[in-house]
Amino acid sequence: MKDQKKYSNKTKAAFILLIVMLIILLGNFNTLRNSKNVNDNINAIYKDRLVVAHYIFQYSKELHFIKAEAEKLNLSDNIKKDEIIHTLDIIHDIDDLYAKTVLTNKEKQYFDAFLLSCKEINKQVENKNWNQIANSSAQALKTLEALSQIQIEEGKAKLAVANAMYSRNNVLGQLQIALLIILGGITFYLLIKKIKKTVRIPEPPSLN
Repeated sequence: MKDQKKYSNKTKAAFILLIVMLIILLGNFNTLRNSKNVNDNINAIYKDRLVVAHYIFQYSKELHFIKAEAEKLNLSDNIKKDEIIHTLDIIHDIDDLYAKTVLTNKEKQYFDAFLLSCKEINKQVENKNWNQIANSSAQALKTLEALSQIQIEEGKAKLAVANAMYSRNNVLGQLQIALLIILGGITFYLLIKKIKKTVRIPEPPSLN
């Protein structure tokens, strides 16, 4: 009966240790997965938000130049045409880079509208319709403002997700530490118990 009780206690201890180890293992897998997701979100913030923000800045700079050139009264039509066509070539080079980034549906909608405005400017250059070019440039700049706002919103959303995952990882890390402390405590208790059973303190010699 004593051996059966001893066996039962060992089984219970082993079962508790197994559960604790399983929880720690699952927690580690979850932490690794969250870490990968955090890394993906940080990369997305850089590749699809910060880099794109730079493209938008370049677009804006070139469009301001086109609008200013179209509104100048002291330039000949040929000079205006050459400078605007050259600037449009610079813009088209950026188009290819922008299109390679990850675009949301809303962002794609505004980007298509922006490309359409640039296409209109290209047509109007051939007709030397400077007033219309200035208007189309202003419209394209408004579209860029909307795209810039989308970048901010998407960047904030990605950052919020990354922060939430970091918080979960932090909680899981604290839970794992607590479980390891429990595991260590149980192990220490079992060792002390075993030592008490195996090491017998000799009785003092009898005076009789």
